[in-house]
Order: sequence, then structure tokens, then C-alpha cells
Amino acid sequence: MTTSFDSKLPHLGASIFTEMSLMASQHQAINLSQGFPEFDTPAYLKNAINEAISEGKNQYCPSSGLPEFLQQIGELVQRCYIKDEARRLDPLKTITVTSGATEALMVAIQTLVRPGDEVIVFDPAYDAYEPGVELAGGRCRHIAMNAPDYAIDWGQVTAVINDKTRAIVINSPHNPTGTLLSSADMKALQRLVLAHDLYVISDEVYEHMTFDGERHESVLAYPELFERAFVVASFGKTFHCTGWKMGYCVAPEGLTDEFRKIHQYATFCTFTPAQFAITEMLKAHPQHIDELSDFYQQKRDVLVAALKPSRFEVLPSKGTYFLLLDYSAVSDMNDVEFSHWLTKEVGVAVIPLSPFYQADVLDEYHQKHKVVRLCFAKNDETLLQAAEILCQL
Repeated sequence: MTTSFDSKLPHLGASIFTEMSLMASQHQAINLSQGFPEFDTPAYLKNAINEAISEGKNQYCPSSGLPEFLQQIGELVQRCYIKDEARRLDPLKTITVTSGATEALMVAIQTLVRPGDEVIVFDPAYDAYEPGVELAGGRCRHIAMNAPDYAIDWGQVTAVINDKTRAIVINSPHNPTGTLLSSADMKALQRLVLAHDLYVISDEVYEHMTFDGERHESVLAYPELFERAFVVASFGKTFHCTGWKMGYCVAPEGLTDEFRKIHQYATFCTFTPAQFAITEMLKAHPQHIDELSDFYQQKRDVLVAALKPSRFEVLPSKGTYFLLLDYSAVSDMNDVEFSHWLTKEVGVAVIPLSPFYQADVLDEYHQKHKVVRLCFAKNDETLLQAAEILCQL
């Protein structure tokens, strides 16, 4: 006997990341699809978590995070983004440790969005934004960014804002395009937020991965904008430990109070031993974060150079650990078909870009765009092997 069930998200199945990684495994393809590092977590950090576990630091911690961990995150925020010595955030009141950035995004959305509200997102958009808005009873208004620069048209944003608009979601460095928001972008965003009484959810999980001397423009560096914002970050990306699910959210005290009301019933608290370990890592090895951009820029450059003889057009990557390829000269297939073929028949797994766009524009998108995403958070040998295969197409 079967029973019907009224799904809250009837149009959703497995994510494109799950689909492509499973396909890569089934066909023994080189997996440049899902965004996780191939190399290991720093030895110091592994030793620190083992020590914390061995010392019995395995029980619940405060819901918002270990106080010393919050202090270390606060020092990192101050060092990276807040140059005015007179402006200091109280980390115990403005920072919440979460079970990954995805939880932080979901909780921020549930904190802000009410039934009937509209939230502006920029396509190609990370796939966690819209389900959260829908579950809160809201609706996403999609604004497309297009190759090769994937820039935001702020005039178009202004035209979309109405009396239902509640918030704008931004993501920089941007997944999947590798682009960065500029200072001019942040000032344009701030003007709109203040003029229309809006809020911002800023996804900054790749904050420490920018290339060629470019600077990450964090909402945290703009005091007026930050007063109406939730800033989401991830230690999983920073310390090559995505499976630990260690994220955090920074917000003004009033917004943090509301955020924590929901967070405490989502996970209550986040993996205690990892909080002790990352606290020690932040104190003992701050240079890891300072060196991260150079580390990933080298990997980007290895892959770009190796793909130079290929028929792919390599699009600019200013940040993250992703690289876009235009395959127009290689195939007429749409990006999903091409990604499946590349994985099954060629042996390199990539991610199509169309799933990052709203569903009702996909027919038009497939006619105009042929772009896939590669993850270069891999060992150089893996990148060179994948590039050698792609150069044969």
C-alpha cells in the first residue's frame, strides 16, 4: 500500500553535486565536480582535534560556540576587515558557530523571511538559497549574471525591488563563477539596502581565496551595511576539512539574538572537539589563512596553463577554487548532457552551470550558454591528468 505525501519541496531531488559525484564514482572518472579538497587537513589541526577528543572534550558546548573560539573568530574578523580601531565587535554577542555554512544560511533565511516576502538572488546561485526561502514561505526573485564577467546590473536590481522585497543574497567570492564583488558593488548594494529598508545575507565562505592581488570586499568592512546583514563563513573551506561542517555567522547583536533562537533548535551546538581544535589552529598558525590565496592561485595557474592547448575557452577566476570552461568549440550538447558525457565517456567529472539558474529560463539558457565548472582544489597530479584528457577533445 502506498500513501501520498504533500512535499514542501516537490520540485527538488538530489543536488547536482550529489548526482555528479555519484556518477564520477560509478565511472571511475577524475572528480573535478563537487567542491571539496583532495588534499588533507593540516597536521597541526588533526593533532589538535585528536588531543581534544582524548582529553574528553566531547560533550555539549554553549549553543553559540565555545567562548574562546568566538574570541579567536572575532580577532580574525577584526584583523581582516575592520581597520578602524574604534570599531570593535563583541564576538560573544555577534558571532554564532554553526554546523557548516549551509546551516548558517538556512537559519539566517528563516530568521529574516516571512510568508509573502521576496528575496533577490543572483544566478548562477548556490542551490541552498531558494529552498530555504521557499520553506520560510517566501519567493526568490532571480536576476541573471552572464558570461564572461558575471557582473551584477544594479539598475536591474533597483527595478526588481518592491514593497514585498525583504532581503538580498550576495555571494563573493562567487560560487560557481569565481568572480568578486568590487568596492563599487558594495556601495551600490549599501545604497539600495538603506534606501529600501532591506537586509543582506552575505555568503563569504571562500573569503580567503582571492587571486592576482584582488581583495575580498566583505560586508563586515562596511559598518552601515553590516548593521542589516548576516555574514556567513566556513572553516571547512579554509582548513580543508569540509566534512567537519564548521561554519559561523556574524551579525549585529539584535539580529544575532534572533538567529540564535532558531539555531538552538536546528543543531543546538556544533561539534565540540573541532571547536577546541580550530581555536588552537587560529592561535598557533594564523599564517595558514594568510597563505591560502597564494596556495590556490598556484593550483589555478597549473590548471589554466595545462588547458591552454585545449579547445576550451577558460573564463577568468578571481577567487574560490573553481574555474569555468566554455565548451562551445567542443560540443553542441547542453551543459547537463555534456557533463554526463564527459564523466561517463571521457573520464572527467565536472558540474554544469544551468542547475544554478531558475528552472523557467533553462531552455533559453541552453541555447545561449555552454559553460561547465571545474574544481581545482586537487593535487597537481590530478589537475594535470584531467587537463591532458580534456586537451585531447
